[in-house]
Amino acid sequence: MKNLFNSALRCNRKSFASHQLLKTVSPYAVLFFYSMIMMGVLLSGCQKENSGTSVNELPAINVKNSDAETLNFYTGLPSQTSWELQQARAATAKYRNIKNAIKDGYVDIAVDVEHMGHHFMKTAIVDATFDIRQPEILVYNKNEHGTQELVAIEYAIPLTEPRPEGFTGSTDEWNNTSGFPLWLLHAWVWAYNPDGVFNWTNAEVHLH
Repeated sequence: MKNLFNSALRCNRKSFASHQLLKTVSPYAVLFFYSMIMMGVLLSGCQKENSGTSVNELPAINVKNSDAETLNFYTGLPSQTSWELQQARAATAKYRNIKNAIKDGYVDIAVDVEHMGHHFMKTAIVDATFDIRQPEILVYNKNEHGTQELVAIEYAIPLTEPRPEGFTGSTDEWNNTSGFPLWLLHAWVWAYNPDGVFNWTNAEVHLH
C-alpha cells in the first residue's frame, strides 16, 4: 500500500508548488492518489488516538537551548502562536539530521519545488488529527555542500475533514488547492521566511 501511495505522490509531485500547477495534474492521477490515501487510512487503522488534549494543554518542551533565532524574526504573531511554533521547532530539532527523519519513517516523496524544497512524508500519520509536534511532512533543501538542511515543517490533513484549526489564532494559511486531497500548512520554523512563517512559499529558498 505504501508503495502505491508513494507512487501516486510522485505522479503528482509538481502540483505541490502552487494552485496554478493544479492545471497540469491529471484528474485521474488525483483521483488515484485520493483513493490510495483513503484506503491507507481505512485499512491500516493508523488514525491517531484522540486524547482530547488541546494545544493549550500540551506540556511544554524546554526550548531554552533550541537555537530559536529564526522565530525571533517573526513579528505580529499572538504570543500563544509563537509559543506553539517554539514547541513545534523543539519537537522537530532532531530531524535537522535527515538520518533521524528517515529512521522515524519519513520518506522522500519526490516532490521537489522551487521556493519550498524537498519533501519527506510520513504517510502512517496522515489522518484527521492535527498534532503540533508531529508534522506529516518535513521540508529540506541542500546547502552549498550538498547536505540536506531542514527548512520547514508541513502539516497534512485529508480534505474529507473540515478546515483544521491548526495553530492558535488566524495567521496560519491552510491550502486546499495543491492538487492533492489534503489540507496543507507550511511552518517556516527552520528557515526565516520574509513573507511570514505560514506563507506557502519562501522566496529566500532556492531549490538545490
